[in-house]
Amino acid sequence: MFSTSSKAERTAEQAWEYLSSAMSSAGDTATKAASAATDKGQGWADEAWRRASAAADALAGRRPGRPWGTLLLAGLAGVAVGLAAAAYSRRALARQAAEEEQELAQTAVVLTGDR
Repeated sequence: MFSTSSKAERTAEQAWEYLSSAMSSAGDTATKAASAATDKGQGWADEAWRRASAAADALAGRRPGRPWGTLLLAGLAGVAVGLAAAAYSRRALARQAAEEEQELAQTAVVLTGDR
């Protein structure tokens, strides 16, 4: 029958044809939406164009870029949560130490009280 590589090549060619058609259609739609000046139409046309471009990049073997902004934001959020947890822990330990010191002071008064 057919070898795997030729089937894969045919599938890729077919996908490329579908993608080319979709990108052309999205471009036409974006042009019509821009001329109609509707924000909603422009929004979905932009999204269609973005998805088609991502699909073209995938078919061409290009990997998407890393979302460095999102990664940086997540890292900063982690640092902020860590600092908040450390500050809370320090306050809790200081409060516990003060309570223990007060309890020891009260116990010392009871043990050395007047007889």
